[in-house]
Formats: sequence, C-alpha cells, structure tokens
Amino acid sequence: MTRETFTDLVLDSEPTLYRVAMSMLRNEKDCEDAVQTAILTAYEKLGTLKHEEYFKTWLMRILINVCNKQLKSASKTTELNDTDLSSGNAEVSTEIRIAIESLPVKIRQVVVLYYIEDFSVKEIKSIIKIPEGTVKSRLSKGRTLLKDYLRD
Repeated sequence: MTRETFTDLVLDSEPTLYRVAMSMLRNEKDCEDAVQTAILTAYEKLGTLKHEEYFKTWLMRILINVCNKQLKSASKTTELNDTDLSSGNAEVSTEIRIAIESLPVKIRQVVVLYYIEDFSVKEIKSIIKIPEGTVKSRLSKGRTLLKDYLRD
C-alpha cells in the first residue's frame, strides 16, 4: 500500500474513528489522542495488513485496542461530554445520544458500531474479536437497555 493510499483511507475513516473513540472514551482530548495513536500504530504496522480491502476493519480494531488500553490505565471517572454521534449520515437525537452514552462500554461499543457506523455483525465480530453470538447478544441487551432508558 502506498503512502497516498494509506492517507486517503485514513482520511475517509477519520470521522468514524472519532465517533467510535468518543463513544468509548467520552472525553474529546482522550479521543483525539486515541485516534492519533491508532493512525500512527497503523502506519507503523502497515506491513501486517494482509488484505487492503479490510483496512477500515483493521484500523478500527487498532483504535478499539488503543481505547481499551486508555480506559484500563485511566483511574479517573470522566463525566458525560457533549459527544457528536450525530455527525455524518446518522442523525441521532440528543435524548437517544444520552441514552447511548448511558450504556456500559462493551454494549455501547457494539451499538455504536452497528447502528451509528453501519458495520455488519460479522465486521463487528472481526473488529472487537468476539464471537458473532456475543455481538448479537450485546445488540439485544443494548436495545433492551435503550428501550428501558427511553421509557423512563
């Protein structure tokens, strides 16, 4: 893969990277650091990418690993920030955005990837490295929690 191709693919993926990182980290500065670290890591490890058509999935996996590492190392609790899950094509109301933010991280991660970023269950399985059944059960649990939250 050429440097120009890498740059184009990263630029195309940047809004998605930002939204996914923001959904996990809930802090703009941490989000920006995670995205930057993920892009740098991807560039350094570009030789390990076997199939160029899976670049976005591969890059998303790197980002999620970076975010998980930041979450583990952060001992502080972050407050709910004004995340912009509604950028791009997805229009998410403030109430739904807040409901999504209230979900546990593992469930929120799958919900955002599926409903906001339009990844398939199989792609999410590859990104997060969990069984397909786990993706489906987290989506189901997320829908239930969102319904309960929005009813109240």
